[in-house]
Amino acid sequence: MNAKQSLFQKIKSIRFLLWIGVILSFLFAAYSFYYKITYWGFSTNPKQLTNVWTIEAHVSFFPTNDPIKVSIARPVSDKIFKILDEDIVAPANYQINKTKNRIELTANANASPKQQDLYYRLLLYDYTSSNGIGDVNDFPKPLKKLVLSEQEKNVMNQISKLAEKYPGDSVQQFIHLLNQTPPNQTVQSFLPEQQTALDMAHLLSRLLTFKKIPNRLVRGMQLEENKKSFSPDILLEAYQDNLWTVYNITTGEKGLPDNFVIFQRDGNSLIDVEGGIDSLIQFSVLKSVRSSFSLAKERSKESPLHHFFSFENSIYNLPLAQQNSLKWLMVFPLAILMIVLMRNVIGLKTMGTFTPMLISMALIQTGFFPGLICFGIIIGVGFTMRALLSRFNLLLVPRISAVVIFVILLMQIFTVWGYQFKISIASSALFFPIIIMAWIIERGSITWEEEGSLNALKEILWTLIVAIVVYFVVADAYIRYLAFAFNEFNLVILFIVMLLGTYTGYRLTELVRFAPLRKRKKRHA
Repeated sequence: MNAKQSLFQKIKSIRFLLWIGVILSFLFAAYSFYYKITYWGFSTNPKQLTNVWTIEAHVSFFPTNDPIKVSIARPVSDKIFKILDEDIVAPANYQINKTKNRIELTANANASPKQQDLYYRLLLYDYTSSNGIGDVNDFPKPLKKLVLSEQEKNVMNQISKLAEKYPGDSVQQFIHLLNQTPPNQTVQSFLPEQQTALDMAHLLSRLLTFKKIPNRLVRGMQLEENKKSFSPDILLEAYQDNLWTVYNITTGEKGLPDNFVIFQRDGNSLIDVEGGIDSLIQFSVLKSVRSSFSLAKERSKESPLHHFFSFENSIYNLPLAQQNSLKWLMVFPLAILMIVLMRNVIGLKTMGTFTPMLISMALIQTGFFPGLICFGIIIGVGFTMRALLSRFNLLLVPRISAVVIFVILLMQIFTVWGYQFKISIASSALFFPIIIMAWIIERGSITWEEEGSLNALKEILWTLIVAIVVYFVVADAYIRYLAFAFNEFNLVILFIVMLLGTYTGYRLTELVRFAPLRKRKKRHA
């Protein structure tokens, strides 16, 4: 019975509940940390950058008297790249229609012989390396029947036997054979005259079809900085062992090359032009960088639980001016925790609970060393003024009011002097909180009268030391970034501060203070 009662009392105790709050808030903050890094692209490095690739296709042609139709293949956002933006620049008389895989631009018949220029611009980000094996799950279409003469069948059979001597799977064997230097005589008679990448890809496709291996061409763009090209890059994809595998048609290497974006699987061309002649297509690639933090909104649209962890309803979707203000506010809980630790655990006496934080904010505005010098001058002159006022035997409120007015006049004089003589230290006086400075002067003067000058100077010194510690926490741009990006940890700080409020043991300064008594007890024992 007693055990049950003690357990019940333990559960009811504030400290036990606060420990549960610390654990639960830490688990929530840890998951939020993981979620933001994994799905929103946040980083512990504020300077983390993300590559953004711009692909531009410029289509130019001269119209005929027929209706114009331009069809452009467009990639679908997938696990390799994400689409940041898509833009089309065309004359006003063109109508634009987007489907999942293509963009169609249509216009009425144009009798003008003026050249038409159309631009398709695509921005991609978040490249993820892929081996290109099994990255699509669709089943192959039925193979097209090849119409071959007996001579062509014999040549293909001979090429198939020659390919078996090369290493790799069936596809790689054909690729190695076709790219052999110098080419085999049998292969030479079968090769196209120009031997362009597209021609070689079609030839390889025919050989694989002859061997009953499903295959298709893959058109895309190898992303290289400042690249310009008049044709897309060609790869080949074959279906073997129930998987689609991408092959380089020159080397036989499996998998997608790095920074390769696929525009089209199968199909005849990336861009088709009807109603025009002398069409010319040029592709351009440009690489730029953006802050990973700035792309979080786009990433969040594809993240799971986006209704619960909503970016649109978060502080990161606020205007920049408000975000900059919140960056300072988000670091204040950590500064408050430092003050609580130094007061309640270490046992440092300060003039006011959060006076050190206000002083540290003033130091951030003034600069560290100019602020310290200005603080010392104001306190020193203020103590002198307070000593003079004590002879008039004024009441408390008028006396403090007089000190406040004196501090205002003193700051005014310092500011004017600083401007006239170009002294930045004197101008820094303007940033110190007037009421707090007056309170420190009044409190220090009372402590001086009641407890002596040594205790008064100690309190001012400890207040300044705590303010300096808080200053280095708040002024650090990296700490401010972490507190803003992962602000859920402020909930953990809240429960820790409340838990420290239940601490009733000795402070560190008290252990030092009572150390001689402990030594005496040991001696008597």
